[in-house]
Amino acid sequence: MRWDNLAETDSPGPGAGGAAALFDADAVVTRTFDTPEFRGVTFHEVRARSIVNRVPGVSRMPFEWTVNPYRGCTHACVYCFARKTHSYLDLDTGIGFDSQIVVKVNAPELLRRHLSSRRWEGAHIAMGTNVDCYQRAEGRYRLMPGIIEALRDHANPFSILTKGTLILRDLELLKEASEVTHVGVCVSVGFVDHALWRTVEPGTPAPERRLDVVRTLTEHGIGCGVLMAPVIPFLGDHPDQLRATVRAIAAAGATSVTPLVLHLRPGAREWFMEWLAEHHPQLVRRYERLYAEGAYAPKWYQRRITRQVHELATEFGIGPAHRGAARRIPRRMEPEPTGPTQLTLL
Repeated sequence: MRWDNLAETDSPGPGAGGAAALFDADAVVTRTFDTPEFRGVTFHEVRARSIVNRVPGVSRMPFEWTVNPYRGCTHACVYCFARKTHSYLDLDTGIGFDSQIVVKVNAPELLRRHLSSRRWEGAHIAMGTNVDCYQRAEGRYRLMPGIIEALRDHANPFSILTKGTLILRDLELLKEASEVTHVGVCVSVGFVDHALWRTVEPGTPAPERRLDVVRTLTEHGIGCGVLMAPVIPFLGDHPDQLRATVRAIAAAGATSVTPLVLHLRPGAREWFMEWLAEHHPQLVRRYERLYAEGAYAPKWYQRRITRQVHELATEFGIGPAHRGAARRIPRRMEPEPTGPTQLTLL
């Protein structure tokens, strides 16, 4: 494995060439744990050289800095765009991505040191944008409490995107941080269809458990949006499915809902298409046509899904609200006066 040639950007991009390696090859400790939740999973503990990563300028992401304490993810989402990053370490982007987890054990101390630097100007830091920082490994390694404490102590704004319910363990820390800086939390729930969930997101908590996270955070004064992602063409995009999902999101008290259609970047595309051929072979040709131009579905399709979800969000009253306010699910089909908002923390 090429542990010693990974640039500090945490993924290749403009400006990455010639950068210092993230960690030394001789600093890797490999462990396995004989417990049911980690059976078949190998952890590679590393002492990283840097932890705050600059997003390449060509990225579509509306943030500039990220922190990723893990690489690889036991959520095992078949569509995960981050799969390609495992190939930079000569690790498999399929099963290897799901079971070979890199843990940056010194992430909290590195972040605290970075935030203390005179050169750091307190820019927003996004987490959970590559792999989930609240995946199962976090239950054992407990890196996020130290990370949040460092951000809190420096009053540095941050946001977290997660599919994990483990974030509730750090609820008090999030509340403390929100008193001194901006804290954005977003939970990813692309659908509430259990049959679809079990096959495409086998390592994640059930959708309703994730929505319980939204409800709990909102009840404790931390506004929480939902990234409705991914909307999966031909499997999760039926109007009835979209309605059921947006209705459940509204009932959980989400402050916003933002749909994102499935995109299939190299690494993820091959793994997803292999899964599709096994579970839904009749859809393979349709996917080949829909994604013939690249990683993203056509604009017309994306706009259609966005319009449908926004209309449903208006109907169910999702939009700007006071902290802790519960969503009201209308009994009739008449639109509510408030409209959907665009998520800006990701």
